[in-house]
Amino acid sequence: MLSHSKLFALNNFDDYGIISIMYHRFNESKYPSTNIQMDVFKKQLEVIENENMRFIHPSKFSQDVAQNKKERKVLLTIDDGLLSFYQNAWPLLKEKKIPFILFVNTREVGAYNYMNWDQILELYENENVEIGNHSHSHEYLVEENQDFIKKDILKSINIFKNKLGKNSDFFSYPFGEYSLEFKKIIKDLGFKYAFGQHSGVIDDTKDFWELPRFPINEKYGDLKRFKTLMRTLPLKYESIKPENKYLLQSDNPPTINIKFFNDIKNLNNLNCFSNEGNKWRNSKILFKEKNLLEIQITEKFIGERGRINCSLKEEQGFWRWLGIQYVVSEK
Repeated sequence: MLSHSKLFALNNFDDYGIISIMYHRFNESKYPSTNIQMDVFKKQLEVIENENMRFIHPSKFSQDVAQNKKERKVLLTIDDGLLSFYQNAWPLLKEKKIPFILFVNTREVGAYNYMNWDQILELYENENVEIGNHSHSHEYLVEENQDFIKKDILKSINIFKNKLGKNSDFFSYPFGEYSLEFKKIIKDLGFKYAFGQHSGVIDDTKDFWELPRFPINEKYGDLKRFKTLMRTLPLKYESIKPENKYLLQSDNPPTINIKFFNDIKNLNNLNCFSNEGNKWRNSKILFKEKNLLEIQITEKFIGERGRINCSLKEEQGFWRWLGIQYVVSEK
């Protein structure tokens, strides 16, 4: 536990937000891009405990976003419902009574290397677990037409209702990718929250259907980086344009405008990086007004995703963080 003097020193920020972290596989070193080794995962949990942070319960999500802003909080999420999670991480989380969301794509339940419905029901009956919806097929839905997407999600909702008695309020976009049309379908179908895979910290100014998460894996899960992530803060903004995160080639590269709230201190010290031209680099930025930032992407995004990360150094080793991810269409 931290001393009272240390706790006081760490309580200078108005809103710590909620740091959401995402995992997939556990002890499956064959898949390093989606795996974390259990010895590292245990040390990450120790980091969270040593930082005096609290794992929030999904049922209290909206309450914890709006309230308890001076408290440092973490939301744990796991995507796909893979068997390695059930075999390796679940016993530890159950023992420690750590709450989390397990996002399940219903088509794969019971398939090779995936959890079956008996195992999912076991978790569902635990008071600390939320079984979230991750679509039915987990196909590359963002590229499909609206009818296809809606039918896929409705199929998963019907299976949830049949197997669990109800659908979840929580949705995770397959591959973390979405468009304005995809997001509207998720809202219209009654989901209250939807998560991508863009980095950032959740706060009460964020769009509840475009919630950020920090993906954790072997490459981006070393303890030094993880400790840095646990000291990220919300970087609050009013709007980001272009609003649609589905980027046609005719709009690639985009000119990105972020309108921040007026009360952010030292905003002129902000730095942004992007993977334009398939190489991470410091982006050219211009403040058109005091709180209106233009990010000037000079080369096309290459590949399936365009990413921008902006950070602002704070005192006591904290960073304000904002991540943006665009899906780059081939069209």
